[in-house]
Amino acid sequence: MSDKFALQERRRRRLRYRLRTKGGGRVRLSVFRSGRHIYAQVIDDTQGRTLAAASSLEKEMRDELRTGADKDAATVVGKRVAERAVAAGVTEVVFDRGPYLYHGRVKALADAAREGGLQF
Repeated sequence: MSDKFALQERRRRRLRYRLRTKGGGRVRLSVFRSGRHIYAQVIDDTQGRTLAAASSLEKEMRDELRTGADKDAATVVGKRVAERAVAAGVTEVVFDRGPYLYHGRVKALADAAREGGLQF
């Protein structure tokens, strides 16, 4: 089982290195996907601060969503994090998908963030 997590960590480090070298100093839209929920943060790595965040665990989202582990939840989280990032003055980000494939919930979150006003 540890091999699975070691490979996941290698993918994460490889992607973060590429984002750091080719990102042009832009802030990072980081996605974490668990079995029950999805989380997104806009992070400024130079200052080490989170500028905006959203997750399917928030009270108003739990009331309106059936579950936090489907594409509908990812779409709502993507729109919400984009609104909060634009309100914080961020329009251009680098998408950090972590060790996850750009597919399913991760893709739904990214598409919703683009619709919400973020460019990446």
